[in-house]
Amino acid sequence: MSPSIPPDELFQRLAVAQKHLDAGFSHLPPLDPTPLGEDAAAILQQAAERLRDDFPYGHPLYAGQMLKPPHPIARAAYALAMSVNPNNHALDSSHASSVMEVEAVEALARMFGLPQHLGHLSSGGTFANLEALWIAGQIAPGKAIAASDQAHYTHTRISSVLGLPFVKIPSDAQGRMDLAALEQVLATGTIGTVVATLGTTAIGTVDPLDQILALQSRYQFRVHVDAAYGGYFTLVTDLAPEIRAAYDLISHADSIVVDPHKHGLQPYGCGCILFRDPTVGLFYKHDSPYTYFSSKQLHLGEISLECSRAGASAVALWATQRLLPYDRDGEFARNLSSGHQAARQLYERLATHPAFVVPSFVPPLDILFWTASAPTPAASSLLAQAIFDKAARHDLHLALATLPTRFFPPNTWKSTSGSSQPDTVLCLRSVLMKPEHLRWLDQIWRRLLEAIV
Repeated sequence: MSPSIPPDELFQRLAVAQKHLDAGFSHLPPLDPTPLGEDAAAILQQAAERLRDDFPYGHPLYAGQMLKPPHPIARAAYALAMSVNPNNHALDSSHASSVMEVEAVEALARMFGLPQHLGHLSSGGTFANLEALWIAGQIAPGKAIAASDQAHYTHTRISSVLGLPFVKIPSDAQGRMDLAALEQVLATGTIGTVVATLGTTAIGTVDPLDQILALQSRYQFRVHVDAAYGGYFTLVTDLAPEIRAAYDLISHADSIVVDPHKHGLQPYGCGCILFRDPTVGLFYKHDSPYTYFSSKQLHLGEISLECSRAGASAVALWATQRLLPYDRDGEFARNLSSGHQAARQLYERLATHPAFVVPSFVPPLDILFWTASAPTPAASSLLAQAIFDKAARHDLHLALATLPTRFFPPNTWKSTSGSSQPDTVLCLRSVLMKPEHLRWLDQIWRRLLEAIV
C-alpha cells in the first residue's frame, strides 16, 4: 500500500522507464516474450486476495511495528532493475548497479560525517551487525561484546555464532545504557567491543554515545553503533540536547549499521554496514578467480560476507536518494522530524488523560509506549491487552511490549501490604514513523479513546 501516489501513475512512469532501458539492448537479436496468460492472471488475483489478510501497513492508522511503505520511486526503481536482475556480488554480474551501490553507500557515509569509510549494502541490519562484530572479533579475538539490555537480541545471538562472550549491561530508568555499570565491566579488561544503540527496537532510546566514546580512550575497546532503526535521525535538528550529543559524535564510532528499509523508504531487505577504517577490508580477503575476472576494480563481494545480493536494492536506494537527498533542511529530514513531533504530541495527550500511564521520559525519537492506569501492573497489563484488541476493531493497529516498571514514575503502582509487585508490565507501543502520522494524530487519538474499556 502506497497512499502517496496513484497506482496508475506509478506503473505508467515505470513503463516509460522500462521502454528506455529495453532500448539499450535493442541491437541484440530479439527474444520471444513469455506471456503470463489467463492462468497467471488468476494466480495474481489469488495472491491479491491472500494479501488482503495482512494489516494495512502502509496506512497511518497502522501505528504498531516498524513498518514504513517504500517510496514510490523506490518501488519503481526496484521493479525496473528486476528486469535485469543484477547480482551485486561482482562487477561481472552488476556493472551498473554496483557503481550505484557505491554511490548510495557514499551518501550514507556523508550523512554520518565519515571522512573515509569502507561499506556496502546488506540484506538487513542483522547481517550488517554480524559483519561489524565479526570484524571486532578479528581485531580482538576472544574478547567480549557488551551491549545494553535494551539492545536488539541479535547481538546476543551473533556473539554466540561468532564464539565471542557476550555481556549484557543494565539500562537506566530512561532505557539508556548505564554508564556506571558499563565502566565496572570495562575495568575487567575483558571487553573488546561496546555496542551503542541509537534507537532501541522496543522504546526508541538512544545510548549516550558521547560518554561511551569518552570511556574508549581510557579502556581501549571498539565502539560499534547499531543505528539500524535510528540512524537517519542524525538529520533531525530538534532532538533533545542529550540525544543530539550522541548523534553529533557518530562519526567517531568504529562501525555503524543503518537500515534504509526502515526510515530510508526502501523495500525489504536493505541494510548497510560502514567502517570508519577502510583497512578492515583486509579481513575479507579471499581468492575467488571464477567470480572476479572482468575488472581490476574492487568488487563489492570482496568486502562482504554475503555473496549474492540484490542489485535492485542498490538501484532503488540510489534513485530515492536523488529524489530526496539527505539534507538537514530537506523534505526527507522534515518527514523524520514530523514523526518525532507526532510521538511527542501523542505522549503529551496520553500524559494528561486519566486512563493512561506514560513513562518518566518523553520519546527520544518516534517510538513511544504507555500502559493503562490501574492499581497494579497485572491489572494494567490486562487493560492494555483489552485496549489493544478493541483498537484493532476500530482500525487502529498498535503493538504490545512487556517492559520494566522502572521506566514509569515511582509510585505509579502502590505496593499492597504483604505482596510484591511484578517488575514488568504489558505496554501499548506505537511507532509513528510515517510522515502522515502527525496529520493523522487526531484520528489516532479518537480511535484510541474509543478503545478504552
